[in-house]
Amino acid sequence: MADRFRLTLAQLNPTVGALQANAEKAYEAWSAGRAAGADMVALPEMFLTGYQTQDLIAKRAFVRDATAAMEALGARITDGPALGIGAPFWDDSGHYNAYWVWKEGKLVARMLKHELPHKGIFDEYRLFDVGPISGPYAINGVRIGSPICEDAWHPDVAETLAETGAEILIVPNGSPYYRGKLDTRMNHMVARVTETGLPLVYLNAVGGQDDQVFDGASFVLNRHGALAAQFAPFDEIVDHVDFERGADGWACVSGRDDAQPSEWEQDYRAMVMGTADYLGKSGFSKVVLGLSGGIDSALVATIAADALGAENVHCVMLPSEYTSQGSLDDAADLATRQNMRLDTVKIDGARDAVNDALGHLMAGTKPDVTEENIQSRLRGVMLMAISNKFGEMLLTTGNKSEMAVGYATIYGDMNGGYNPIKDLYKTRVFETCRWRNANHRDWMKGAPGEVIPPSIIDKPPSAELRPDQRDDDSLPPYPVLDGILEGLVEDDASVVDLVARGFEHDTIKKVEHLLYIAEWKRFQSAPGPRISRKGFWLDRRYPMVNRWRDTGHGRARPEPREPES
Repeated sequence: MADRFRLTLAQLNPTVGALQANAEKAYEAWSAGRAAGADMVALPEMFLTGYQTQDLIAKRAFVRDATAAMEALGARITDGPALGIGAPFWDDSGHYNAYWVWKEGKLVARMLKHELPHKGIFDEYRLFDVGPISGPYAINGVRIGSPICEDAWHPDVAETLAETGAEILIVPNGSPYYRGKLDTRMNHMVARVTETGLPLVYLNAVGGQDDQVFDGASFVLNRHGALAAQFAPFDEIVDHVDFERGADGWACVSGRDDAQPSEWEQDYRAMVMGTADYLGKSGFSKVVLGLSGGIDSALVATIAADALGAENVHCVMLPSEYTSQGSLDDAADLATRQNMRLDTVKIDGARDAVNDALGHLMAGTKPDVTEENIQSRLRGVMLMAISNKFGEMLLTTGNKSEMAVGYATIYGDMNGGYNPIKDLYKTRVFETCRWRNANHRDWMKGAPGEVIPPSIIDKPPSAELRPDQRDDDSLPPYPVLDGILEGLVEDDASVVDLVARGFEHDTIKKVEHLLYIAEWKRFQSAPGPRISRKGFWLDRRYPMVNRWRDTGHGRARPEPREPES
């Protein structure tokens, strides 16, 4: 019996639908494992197809092509380690999220996912059938159990594997990031190790896919929950861990111990990676955005520069007579600090032409938000024209606070193909700018140093669509607004709960009303990277037409949060 088992972990970034490219990336990882003398190479859940596929997986032709790519890859796995890789499996019994294990050109095992997540961003009951709990498979004399992602968040699959002879648990995952996710994962995996007495390998994918960002942060636990290895988040890593057999069974020899950055750095990295992958996987290499001199567009421009390089970021200032000289100066200062292209397109003439064209219909009315929105929509028209002409994807710049309460103009400043800060509340926008000014990392393609002028961070936010306009003319102060929104959105808190937290009843009701009536706007908003427990899209699915409002009756009580994988 072997007393040592080497496992190569491939924490890699697949692309949904890129079957051949994903297969080749898997083969390269397998080749690295073979060169290192590994017994097995493991890749994450649904790696061959990319994850999540959503309803693409329902197309027979797609699954047919994925199966053909899998079989071709499996035939190449000869004279070396076994390969474990996630991909769909269809047969007469059903459609499954599966983990395929190959060795010497033959299929050694096919594990079928048993626990299908159906909360938050997941809806796997829509796509897959429940697979039976599979037993362990043997690789070079070692019995391996592979609960697939959600399978390891529940006791039954791991316990069954332990009872049927598994000696090591290898858990392939497609687990997307949200703030604090690693601690949640670690707690669940420690529970599985404690229950089974087996060492556990948690292997996660990295990369952006639509609004989701997979953060990797793979790790290995020995019995009693002792951390034996930890991979860095967000990096593509192929590395090896060694297990040794002792009197008490198998244990992982201590491996790499990568630092886990702060939540501010991880949030920022997720926004950068989400932006880079959404653009790159969609075939775009350049972006354009409206640079207003305000903090939101400043942060978006900085994220774009860190994702793509400043030479690929085209900023456009679109001033009117309401645009302050301070905003003009701040926008120019930011572009200079980061070496970005900055052009100016005035909207006065176009606005006056639209007002003249509508004049006979608007006669006798007073100027209001209508005229303000014309300005915003003209900016959107001009930015889309630049995007179309030069093949630069338009980035929109609304933060989560604005998206929540509809403080944005549909077909105006909401125009764009992607929104890097869609899941970042305004109060966190300020702190994120301060964090970026104080920090630079190797993975950032943008300039180091104080790249966002402090004057942008310090001045009161304003849409500058009328004289002396400020955001807090229309909204509660952002610390109050964000506190209420976090309760309503993240926690599904009631009015009574929020009153108990110290917020004023009338302010809560105003914010609740704005949140509900803006649902139709969010339905049409650009996607953006999810970094909280509950982003706007798959996490929170509310009707656009909704006449219910919380009456504020009842008693405040804590509400349980159901974890997601």
